[in-house]
Formats: sequence, C-alpha cells, structure tokens
Amino acid sequence: MTTSNGLLLIDKPKGLTSHDVVARVRLVMNERRVGHAGTLDPMATGLLVLGVGPSTRLLRFAQSETKRYQGVVTWGVRTDSLDADGEVLERREMPPLTSDQVNLEASRMLGAQSQTPPMVSAIKVKGKRLHALAREGVIIEREPRTITVHEFSLSPTSRADEWSFDVTCSVGTYVRVLLNDLAECLGTLGHLSQLRRLTSGSHDVDDALTLDELEVRVTNGVAVLQPPRAFVVQLEELVVSGDDEKRLRMGQRVTSTTPRGDEIAATNVTGSLVAVLERRGDSWQPLIVLPIEEADERG
Repeated sequence: MTTSNGLLLIDKPKGLTSHDVVARVRLVMNERRVGHAGTLDPMATGLLVLGVGPSTRLLRFAQSETKRYQGVVTWGVRTDSLDADGEVLERREMPPLTSDQVNLEASRMLGAQSQTPPMVSAIKVKGKRLHALAREGVIIEREPRTITVHEFSLSPTSRADEWSFDVTCSVGTYVRVLLNDLAECLGTLGHLSQLRRLTSGSHDVDDALTLDELEVRVTNGVAVLQPPRAFVVQLEELVVSGDDEKRLRMGQRVTSTTPRGDEIAATNVTGSLVAVLERRGDSWQPLIVLPIEEADERG
C-alpha cells in the first residue's frame, strides 16, 4: 500500500521551471517519485500534469494529449528564443493589421504540418539540451516534427503591437514557432510575450492547485491526488474479476475478446486501476501494474 500515488494538477507560476515545480512537490509531499508531463518554460504559467509515486509510470499517457494555450504575441520584434526571455535580434516597423487579415493567415496554419523545433528548447541531441548548445553558439540541424493545429485565433488588445491568441494543438507543438511563422506571413516579426496552458487532454487548469495551496492542503491532511485511473481515461476499460486481478498482479495474462484497442485499462470492481494491458491476440499482457490502492486494502 502507498499513500502517495496518483495524478496531481499544478498551476505553475511564472519564473519557475517545470523541474523547480517537481522539486517543490517532492519536498511538500515527502515523496521522491514525482515527475511531470509536458514541460512549461519558465516564462509560462498554467497547467502542469504531475505523477506522484508509482503513477509516474503512467506519465506517457499525459505526454501525448492535445493542449490548449492562451497568451500574447508582440509584433515587430524577434528574439533569439522566439519569446520574451530571449535577446532581441531584430526590430521592424509593423504594418497595420486587421483582425480579418490576421485570422485569415492563422486559419491557413490549421491542420497537420511540419515544424522545426527552435534551438532554444529542452530537446536532447546526443545527450545535450539544445538550449545548452545554443548558449555555446552551436547551431545544429533539427529534425522537423509533424504537429497538428486544431484551432488558432487572435484578437487585438489596447496596444497595437500586442495581440492575444488562443490555440489548441497537438503534443510537440512550439507555440512560439507558430507565432514567429505567423508574423512572417503577415510581413512583420513577432515573439511570444505571455503564455498560459489551460488544458491538457481532459485535464483543466481550473482543477489545478497553486504550490501554496498544495502545501496548505498537505499540511492539513487534505487529499490532493486524483487516482491513477485519471491518467488513462482515454483508454477502453476492462473490469476484471478478483481472480484475474491476482493474475495481473503476478504478471500473468488474462483473456477477453471484448475490448477492441491495443492498450486498455484494467480496473477492479471498486474502479481502481489495476494495470495497463497490451493486446496479445485474444489475451492481454500487463505492461504497467499498479499497487493496491488504499481503499481496496481496507476492503
């Protein structure tokens, strides 16, 4: 039995790295096994999905989710990182922009496309982060990635050089690259000046805790974790019998012809996640087996 096992939603503040948030959670919850899905840059705020305890093994399911962001783009200025944390490389007089014009160009960026990651990013190449290479003045070729932009709209603010945006996109999308590309299409420059992640898959920042709220709740003994099942709500569910649950916990296969996917979530009669299973013909092999949850142990 473990008392720290599940999904934790944090509303990341500006100025902290995602790793900083993980370190704070480890300290507050007195739990070494904490990880996050979907890195947010220090300048960004909003939803950070974390796994605590054995549930860190389920983080890959949160990594692949569609995400929604809101923020601000500043026209007329390009930085080396394509965001407000970078050094200014160029300034250019911006042309007059209308909402119809800007959103027409944004609509042309919808759908599947290739995007090259920026040099100032956390991607590793031969064991070294791209942003570390960029600081050394080393520029290397980056493999383009296939991304999908589902929704993308912008609206003017009280400042002519700042527009707000709302974008829903696939995992792996660099919003700052998207905005830089849009600026070029509009005949100007641009960089990301504010960014907030609102959703990741089925998870919403409205359900997230600030770090201070987390500390208060943990100190007062208030539950802060969602159950491991919350990581895999997108998977088809197979409710297993008590005997099959025992087999899965011993690493043995179970047989069922009902599910249709290649990976499914096996739950017991109480609704607790027992394991994530992979298809082997008409049988299912446990890939990830979760420990017995506290409520199950109490019976």
